[in-house]
Amino acid sequence: MNRVLCIMGPTASGKSALALALADAVDAEIVNADSMQVYRDLRILTARPTPAEERAHPHHLFGVVDAAERYSVGRWVRDAKAAIAAVSARGRTPILVGGTGLYFKALTEGLIAAPPASEMVRARLAAQLAETGAPSLHAALAVRDPAGAARLSPQDAPRILRALSVLEETGRPLASFASAPALADWRGIALTPERAALYARIDARFAAMIRGGALEEARTLIARDLDASLPAMKAHGLPWLAAHLRGEIDLAETVRRAQQDTRRYAKRQFTWIGNQLRAGWRRVDEETLDARRAGALAHLSAPPTP
Repeated sequence: MNRVLCIMGPTASGKSALALALADAVDAEIVNADSMQVYRDLRILTARPTPAEERAHPHHLFGVVDAAERYSVGRWVRDAKAAIAAVSARGRTPILVGGTGLYFKALTEGLIAAPPASEMVRARLAAQLAETGAPSLHAALAVRDPAGAARLSPQDAPRILRALSVLEETGRPLASFASAPALADWRGIALTPERAALYARIDARFAAMIRGGALEEARTLIARDLDASLPAMKAHGLPWLAAHLRGEIDLAETVRRAQQDTRRYAKRQFTWIGNQLRAGWRRVDEETLDARRAGALAHLSAPPTP
């Protein structure tokens, strides 16, 4: 069985546990689809698989990028396709797991193959975003690329920045570039647990991260004095831990604010699942691992969607 199975869902929804259970059932290897778990500096704060879990089944694209890099959607799609091809060539099933909806969307629906923006353009647009907000940049995009702006929410800052950066670099709208082909044979499971229970797990998990060394991990990364605009420096909880290490807030308030930010992020992930998923995905709201595994296996083995 070589069809690719994609598992996405909000943070702390049990994606990794399901991936490991399925890997036991279908002789699989696990490929990361989380934009923060690619960074090697952030094992604890991003809840990367443990060394024991990584030994149980081969894992790919976890902790492979330095925090000083800006890892992009396009780069992940290329890396993920290479990993999928290698796993399939070994006669095993690739299981992609993560909470980054844009990664899955780009892989399963295709990605416009426009050139990346320069550091100077990215920095300038990021400064504008911080100063004026996403709706203002969306309005600027609408003047130069009305069709492109109409496809985006005024609050969708990452995609607005991408569209504007391509215009700045090339003078051409994003849609004028050819698309990289979408993944052909795949099925997707989107975990949608009950929210109150999920939020409780988020709170408990962050408290466990603190006990497990998250503060020391943050201290080590912050000591590198990297650009604060880098994606890795925006990992959930890291800005609050940095404030604590600067003596600005106590640890209890740090934990409270980090938990709140992570719950808000999970809420946005629920919204993405509700608005963006297309054919090929099945929403799974069962709370028990056995029920999720059974549902995932049934979905994986179903005939391809026409």
